[in-house]
Amino acid sequence: MSIRIGIIGYGNIGRGVECAVAQNPDMELKAVFTRRDPASVSILTETAAVCSVEEIPSWQGKLDVVILCGGSATDLPVQTPEYAQYFHVIDTFDTHAKIPEHFAKVDQAAKKTGHVAVIATGWDPGMFSLTRLYANAVLPEGQDYTFWGRGVSQGHSDAIRRVDGVKDARQYTVPVEAAVEAVRAGKDPVLTTREKHTRECYVVLEDGADPEKVETAIKTMPNYFADYDTTVHFISEEELKANHSAIPHGGMVLRSGVTGWDKENRHLIEYKLTLDSNPEFTSSVVVAYARAAYRLAAEGQTGCKTVFDIPPAYLSMKSGEELRAILL
Repeated sequence: MSIRIGIIGYGNIGRGVECAVAQNPDMELKAVFTRRDPASVSILTETAAVCSVEEIPSWQGKLDVVILCGGSATDLPVQTPEYAQYFHVIDTFDTHAKIPEHFAKVDQAAKKTGHVAVIATGWDPGMFSLTRLYANAVLPEGQDYTFWGRGVSQGHSDAIRRVDGVKDARQYTVPVEAAVEAVRAGKDPVLTTREKHTRECYVVLEDGADPEKVETAIKTMPNYFADYDTTVHFISEEELKANHSAIPHGGMVLRSGVTGWDKENRHLIEYKLTLDSNPEFTSSVVVAYARAAYRLAAEGQTGCKTVFDIPPAYLSMKSGEELRAILL
């Protein structure tokens, strides 16, 4: 039997999830829920329904896992605990500093109704989180370094679009190359947030908006821009569409560590992603964790989970026998 998937929100992540589900033969997209007029939303899966979010409660029992595709700034903190009362859910919450708070709220909601909720999936948090955990376990004496970009951050771009006076925006995260090279050279630099990355913002203003006020709001935004050297470029809508319509991203996780009785041997672990499409890769990770949530629920587990709590084998369509024969 196919895992019945629902999608809430049909933006970049929602469209990516739809494509990812189509590549997983053990899954079937059953419904897309939107805050827009459903008649105005055209999807690719002919057999799936397009419904208003107001219809979500009526789909209880008809979906196995629901994937939440909203933004971390304002959508997911409300939606994930709300919809965990109806379904097993997955989200892409990516405000690192607020993950413990988000986990606690979602865990309470999911346990109350006997559901599984997997939060903070994607590539960071997500795949990068796992790499950091594995590297710390293998090299207990060492230093962690994570660099993102150069690429478009969907969460940060969304946060800018929530600023009063902003019509549209893209935000690029850019690693400081000198910092990356210092880590690779084994110098174990102590780097501040500001020394690791810069942020470049390309912003289209609403008519009549005050650019100085908008720039200040962006640069002082906690958890997003306040701790970085941030450049804000105001451009036309035409320029944004022509030069910034793609959504590439990527990055690196590195851990520099030592082994030996006298700590005489140095080691460097490096995990790198180069992504043509940030949302499509993120969506592919999310869909794999939807399978894991389905399996956890089948075992009778409940509550909130992160990527740290889920066995790697639960992500794969392959059986344990196949995994041991092919990938181990």
